[in-house]
Amino acid sequence: MGKTDQPLALRVRPEKLEELVGQHDSRKYINDFVKGAMASAILWGPPGSGKTTIATIIKNIFPERFYSLSAVTSGLQELRKVTAEASGQETTPIVFIDEIHRYNKAQQDALLPHVESGHIIFIGATTENPSFSVISPLLSRSRVVVLRSLSADEILFILKRALRDTELASAEKEIEEEALSALAHAADGDARAALNLLEYIITRSDKDIIKKDDLEGLLSRPLYHDRMGENHYDLISAFHKCVRASDVDASIYWLARMMEAGEDRLYILRRMIRMASEDIGMADPNALRMVIAARDAFTSVGMPEGDIAIYQAAVYLSLAPKSNALYLMEIKAKKLIQKTGRHPVPLSIRNAPTKLMQELGYSKGYVYAHDDLNGALKMEYMPAGLEGTNLYSPKGEGFEKRLKEIIDARKKAKAAASGKTR
Repeated sequence: MGKTDQPLALRVRPEKLEELVGQHDSRKYINDFVKGAMASAILWGPPGSGKTTIATIIKNIFPERFYSLSAVTSGLQELRKVTAEASGQETTPIVFIDEIHRYNKAQQDALLPHVESGHIIFIGATTENPSFSVISPLLSRSRVVVLRSLSADEILFILKRALRDTELASAEKEIEEEALSALAHAADGDARAALNLLEYIITRSDKDIIKKDDLEGLLSRPLYHDRMGENHYDLISAFHKCVRASDVDASIYWLARMMEAGEDRLYILRRMIRMASEDIGMADPNALRMVIAARDAFTSVGMPEGDIAIYQAAVYLSLAPKSNALYLMEIKAKKLIQKTGRHPVPLSIRNAPTKLMQELGYSKGYVYAHDDLNGALKMEYMPAGLEGTNLYSPKGEGFEKRLKEIIDARKKAKAAASGKTR
């Protein structure tokens, strides 16, 4: 396929370092690479940020040493063939693997010895956090070069440069600055998407001068969102932390980001259930009920009608009084069990359904709290050795303030009752 048959994004892809837009860290990596510091690297960044472009620039500098694989279309057989062929060279070969995160552990393990021994210089490209998608030994032997999304101004520069493309210019169309700027902003940091859309607009439009209004309906594109990758966890983390901090506007923004990107609503609601107990708890028991009601509403009517119920619950969670007392209680209870082991249940609060159990002292001394004026305060309910242990410590926020008063009053009454028995 000739260059004129390729998509615009490929035809105008930078072939020299000086043509690369943005990405200071990657420029430094290429400079170091050219000067002899040829370190294996993982290029990590969102779609359209320039990962394959960097590989292309390196390929143009070292064409005789460069091998390219795609983890989407290649397996162990192709990988072994390339590494075997590369190992026979006098100079250290460069092996580029696009979408390295798609290689499973066995495939990455097969690559590791060649990287470790220095028989090849490995360059991988990925949109996913390499901390989770690349095995630790391979990651530790590679430099991670982080690429950011391009700014709208950087994409605008790329689009203006692309307009000089011979094939695009042959269409004899003009696109106004305002339309070009709108296209750059709509690309959401993805240069490839911007170039593809520019080519579509120029080649398909029946107008000689293309204005912003002519782009109506063409600029909306799905937000980048990987349900299994870092972006997925970053967004839900941002949402959770904003709810915890009672910033309702930021909470709704991050929620909307997830919703607009097509995140699973039930996943969001499961996290909101956790928020209602972990960050609000008994400060406002209605928070949990609100989220459960939102889940029921959504499962009843679905999208898009049910989305508003999720927003409603998010507003409630954001503005509700906060307390992590339940969360701290859970941690303390778990640590106590791990530390003290399997204490026997006190005989007084065991059930005694048989004569033998009664003879052994089961239920002996038990006081039915409803029949006792003091609420059976004289009894000890914790195992021997753990008397007086405090696990739940309510804070002074919302309804939990009242719960603290109840607990403090019971402790005071219990101390008084215990004093009467001395």
